[in-house]
Amino acid sequence: MDVLVNLTVNGLATGMLIFLLAAGLTLIFGLMDVLNFAHGGLFAWGAFSGVWVYSATGSFMVGIIAAIGTGLILGLALERFIIQPVYGNHVQQILITLGVMLVLSEMIKVVFGPNQISARTPSYLSGSWEFGDIIIIKYRLFIIIIGTLVFGAIFYTLRNTKIGLIVRAGVINKEMVQALGINIKRVFMLVFMAGAAMAALGGMLLGPYSGVIYAEMGLEFGILAFIVVVIGGMGSITGSVLAAILVGLSGSFMAYFVPDLALAVNMLLMTIVLIFRPQGLFGVKG
Repeated sequence: MDVLVNLTVNGLATGMLIFLLAAGLTLIFGLMDVLNFAHGGLFAWGAFSGVWVYSATGSFMVGIIAAIGTGLILGLALERFIIQPVYGNHVQQILITLGVMLVLSEMIKVVFGPNQISARTPSYLSGSWEFGDIIIIKYRLFIIIIGTLVFGAIFYTLRNTKIGLIVRAGVINKEMVQALGINIKRVFMLVFMAGAAMAALGGMLLGPYSGVIYAEMGLEFGILAFIVVVIGGMGSITGSVLAAILVGLSGSFMAYFVPDLALAVNMLLMTIVLIFRPQGLFGVKG
């Protein structure tokens, strides 16, 4: 029983980290129809900038703020100078954002060095709670809570606020929203920046979770995020969070019970979903 609980907590924590990256990705695709393969680079930059500030100041919360700020700035620059010229052309989007992904990874090595950087857990989130044979690690529970709060905030914003109404209307018909006098380009920019900030937050939270961060982590987790978006359904936040949890749990249990399949289980899940439901679990046909 204790093993199952521990594996479940580990899987949920991993799933929520992936969700923070995938949520921005699915928002960007759902509203802007942009395939952003540079999203993982924002994840990595959030990790490095946040951990660096955390190490320099000793404040974990200041590190989180720095990571989110880095995501906002990079998201603004990426949308303004890289994404805007290739709106509507998926092939160009894939090529140029893959190039940006490689540049962002190499720039990390230039700025922070080529070696891995260790990231410690803050003292108030270190350790664990024990309930008999069940051990709950505090930091992993913290990640689950943060991921849940972010999902709740996104869901509430999209369903119950004016900006959410504009975003949902923009997903359905961008031209109509523009005709109503709403600056859809500004909405696109804000959504892109919000997605970048969530990716950077996920990267920062990953640091103490894994213990180390490295320049190539953006590509590794970026692939996982795309798998989650495909499984959950393009443009669906609910689909993304459920798919991320599914990927996290399957990876956690497979790594323990069938280690040889741990790396392949995510691709297997995506293949099964695409065969029986090509639009994803919560996607809409067409």
